[in-house]
Amino acid sequence: MYGRKVKLRFFFIILILLTLILSTFLILKSLEENVVYFQSPTEIKALYEIDKKKIRIGGMVKVNSISMAAKEIKFIITDFKNEINVTYSGVVPNLFTEGKGVVAEGYLKDKNFFLATKILAKHDENYMPPEVKAALEEK
Repeated sequence: MYGRKVKLRFFFIILILLTLILSTFLILKSLEENVVYFQSPTEIKALYEIDKKKIRIGGMVKVNSISMAAKEIKFIITDFKNEINVTYSGVVPNLFTEGKGVVAEGYLKDKNFFLATKILAKHDENYMPPEVKAALEEK
């Protein structure tokens, strides 16, 4: 019914579509591992179930909440409605201080405790990460 040319074109179109779909799937699957979601302490308190995925928590460092041990720093991140305790081992940025905006990346142990693997506070005193600013403006 169809000629050889039509069948060949149809085969190539199907082959190109399948290749495109497969490559898109593989790209999205590989990016899925590197996506880190941002949440505020209020959003964490509202979670139904705690995932073991890496997340970012943002807010303000509560005044008088920073305590330093030998290689560990503990502090509280607040969005002025809820708070979460954070523990971090490592060197914090120079601009990490009480009352300033901070984003901590790591793993949630429960709804009140966060184990940070990275502290993102590399900004001047007037800068606030857009995610933190939006979350605070919502509240």
